Amino acid sequence: MQQKLLVLVSTPAYSRLYGPLVYLSDQMLPPGTLVRVPLGSRETLGLVWPGDITANGVEEPTNLRPVLETLDNIGQLPGHWMELMAFAAHYYQRSVGEFALGSLPPQLRDLSQVQLERKLNKRAKLSRSTEEAAPAKQQLPVPTPEQSQVLARMAVEQGPFVLHGNTGSGKTEVYLRRAAEVLAHNAQAQVLMLVPEINLTPQLEERVRQRFSHLGEDAIVSMHSGMTPAQRLNSWLSAHTGQARLVLGTRLAVLASIPHLKLIVVDEEHDPSYKQQEGARYSARDLAVYRGQLQHAQVILGSATPSLESWHHSRAPVASEAAPRYVRLSMPSRIGSGQLPVLRRVDMGKQARKTLVSAPLLDAMRERIARREQVLVLLNRRGYAPVLHCHACGWKSECPHCSAYRVFHKSDRSLRCHHCSLTQAVPRACPSCGNQDIGALGHGTEKIEEHLAELLQDMQRPDGMPLRIARIDADTTRGKGELVRQLAEVHDGDVDVLVGTQMVAKGHDFRRVTLVAALNPDGALFSADFRAPERLFALLLQAAGRAGRDAALSRDQACEMWVQTFHPAHPLFESLKQHDFAGFAEQQLTERQQAGLPPFSFQALLRAEARTQEAAQAFLNAAKLNGESWLAEQAVSVSVYPAVPMSLQRVANVERSQMLVESHSRRALQTFLSHWQNDLHGLRVLHKSVIRWAIDVDPLVI
Repeated sequence: MQQKLLVLVSTPAYSRLYGPLVYLSDQMLPPGTLVRVPLGSRETLGLVWPGDITANGVEEPTNLRPVLETLDNIGQLPGHWMELMAFAAHYYQRSVGEFALGSLPPQLRDLSQVQLERKLNKRAKLSRSTEEAAPAKQQLPVPTPEQSQVLARMAVEQGPFVLHGNTGSGKTEVYLRRAAEVLAHNAQAQVLMLVPEINLTPQLEERVRQRFSHLGEDAIVSMHSGMTPAQRLNSWLSAHTGQARLVLGTRLAVLASIPHLKLIVVDEEHDPSYKQQEGARYSARDLAVYRGQLQHAQVILGSATPSLESWHHSRAPVASEAAPRYVRLSMPSRIGSGQLPVLRRVDMGKQARKTLVSAPLLDAMRERIARREQVLVLLNRRGYAPVLHCHACGWKSECPHCSAYRVFHKSDRSLRCHHCSLTQAVPRACPSCGNQDIGALGHGTEKIEEHLAELLQDMQRPDGMPLRIARIDADTTRGKGELVRQLAEVHDGDVDVLVGTQMVAKGHDFRRVTLVAALNPDGALFSADFRAPERLFALLLQAAGRAGRDAALSRDQACEMWVQTFHPAHPLFESLKQHDFAGFAEQQLTERQQAGLPPFSFQALLRAEARTQEAAQAFLNAAKLNGESWLAEQAVSVSVYPAVPMSLQRVANVERSQMLVESHSRRALQTFLSHWQNDLHGLRVLHKSVIRWAIDVDPLVI
């Protein structure tokens, strides 16, 4: 007798198939079993889902289709993993199939039972062939008093912990020591360490492999989108089977099947990269905290500049308020005698017009280079210039498909749109009036690299060789292994001046950098985005932390952080001068509380994409009317604001609009959004010109 099964397939929330579907099977398969099923005219990977068909309200078609194949050779996915997927889908208003199937390795979605069996057999043979005597366990370095205090608290308290440690205070050592304690206590325990960006993974992996070499080569795996499909599948299988004891990765790793998880570390927890910005827009940091509760795993959120949400949730207990959700631990001192950099501000209003590098900063750079120390120049804009401009008729290098300008890249004489990837050669004359005198407006990392080469061309190294000025950004690190190679050159001292974007401003241990210069950071000071000051302060403080990490160098002369700004007296720079994150955070939280902004309220965005702005806004306005009608009946305290174009209104000829929804109650907001889903599905049938819509819960950019 054939059995009816609930099976999840990967379908987006805006489609009509956003719940489990019913299939027939010759046997009753347990929840968590992977299967291959027909969907329309194709085959796809499915996941047997728990629950009663009638209770789930699933509509059964008249002709049920059978399960085609069962992938039972890798075992079932754990129940707590399915709970995590269900929670994430509900909270972020996505389909559970989109979350569950989307979190699996891409190659797993395409393999048959036979192919997967071959893959597993090959892995088993490789594992046996690499078995050898484990090296002796390494001697752990002696922790500092601050590290010892923090580790002692972690040993007796469950957390979650917010580890606030200044740059260079040894947060990574705390992670490694706590991981060693957890792994030693439980022979099956697994540890997950998250980093915000791919370029930080190799650095952490090298350090982890050195520390935990006694566990064996196969006990440590990485997970990130830069890996090949085969590598991602191998890492996922190692974690799922419990073979991997330490899993290192970016945000996608928080969704991996790790059955014996006992410790989760989220390094640089403030970083916006932990929030997925496409598809299922989840926060890996927040899901890490929830996953810790599900699996009774300890969670450590570490940063020199914690997010204001985490800082607020780890505030000191107050009798009149609910107990804080997190435990705050502090490590204010740098390891050894390394000193925090001194902040020096240059008032660009007093410099000559169009000055890129001020004379005082240039003199300071020359002094550092003469002593064979390194300089880091931060400019968070790649390319040579953000815009090409015709002075005769006013033409600018606008992208024909996006409401943005194409950026001038001098290295290959191209104009590139960084949003739709349109690339064209630079025109010989103005396309509008024929004027051959086309100029560049603004400056990017390419231009700064070229300009510094001109300013410092008279300097040489002690061996007579010219100075080496290098640039690290998304353009120079496209090739496989390029980022690792270039970072190695910086660490080896082959580079005197490093120009880069935020890629080089966080997480790297540049031992010989003694001067960091931030050019043109003023854009975020008066932004309409209320999170812009928080992001700027974090970026500058993290960048400053790259200087003075070698105690011997910082003893000779204080390391420095130079900021070129038109607003040197701004309160943000005053807090930065004192390295006073706590003071800056309290000032920002006071302003947000007065304005009713997160973390004192909860937000979501409804976004719509269509061929015209009118069509997108018509859909949103209809959704607003339906939502407000329901809110009036239910007396739920939720505000729905009017639809507006997104800041980047058009991308790849698709118009984008959004609408903000806000409440002082997380539960009220979630109740409203869950009800709203049905309205949105119905409205899309009426508004056929809408390409897609999506709800973004806890958005980072508004």
